Formats: sequence, C-alpha cells, structure tokens
Amino acid sequence: MHPHDLILPSGFFTRDVLAIAPEILGKILVRTLPDGSEIRLPLTEVEIYRGVEDQACHASKGMTTRNRVMFGVGGHIYMYLVYGMHWMFNIVTGPAGSPEALLIRGVGDVFGPGRVTKLLQMDGSFYGEPMASSTRIRVENAPSIVHYSTGPRVGIHYAGEPWLSKPWRLKVMSDK
Repeated sequence: MHPHDLILPSGFFTRDVLAIAPEILGKILVRTLPDGSEIRLPLTEVEIYRGVEDQACHASKGMTTRNRVMFGVGGHIYMYLVYGMHWMFNIVTGPAGSPEALLIRGVGDVFGPGRVTKLLQMDGSFYGEPMASSTRIRVENAPSIVHYSTGPRVGIHYAGEPWLSKPWRLKVMSDK
C-alpha cells in the first residue's frame, strides 16, 4: 500500500465532531519538517468544540477573521495564538456552515496543546491548510483506540455550565 493511500480523506472530517473525536484517537499524525524529516506520532488527546451553541467554542460569537476557517468544510487547520506565545492546532470538522473543531492536545507521550505545536514546529502559517492534500502535515489511518477516558475541557472557565462539565476531552488510556 502506498503511504498516500493511508491519508485520511477529507470526508472523514466532514462528519459531526462527536463521531470523529473517538475515532481519531490512535490515528497517526505525520509532520514533514522543512528538512524533509518526519515526526510520526499517534493522536493521544483531543478536545471537542462544537458549534455556535458551545459557549467555549470560538464560533459562539459568530464568524470573525480569526475563526473564519471553522465555518468552512471540515478537514482544514484552524490555528490561533494564546497568551501571545502558544499556537493551538485544531482540525475543523463537520459540513460547511457548522463550525466545529478538534483541539489537538496530545501526540505520543507529549501532552499540552502548546507543547504539541512546539514539537511539530507549527505556527500561524498552517491556518486554513487542507489536511488531506498538505505536504507538511497529515493524519494517516491506523486502528482506532478502544480504551480512552473522557473529562471536562481545560481552561474554559469563561464558558459557564453546562459547557464546563461536558466530557469533551478524550485521552488515550495508558497501558501502564
């Protein structure tokens, strides 16, 4: 099988984020660095952000210049900067007009969205990039993880309930 055949097609990402999140755990994130070398690590933690009704989602206040890509078709990258120093890597999901995304919180044994983008050498230049045809980053198919934990999302105190308590953080359970 050719490596290109392993890339998750854009259609994988055009479904509801609640269906995609558990299925993407264990898939292999591949980052091709400028020198041609690759970082290949399984996706091990994600957070769900689901639509304009989700008060923790950037789309809850409507479309802006920053979140515009979230309102497009799933499969594109949504990058944004927090605290003026940490890039956050999200994969947009759902059909056009349904702003949803998965925040990538863990790859391999590296956890924390800022640590992930630092390891992967990602910045704002990835904004809007299509995952299925990018030469810099892709997700390859691999068996889904069966055992994972769920919990509340991190750092969304501003959202209030019920958004604070939704179990929308999914993390692969360690075998240790």
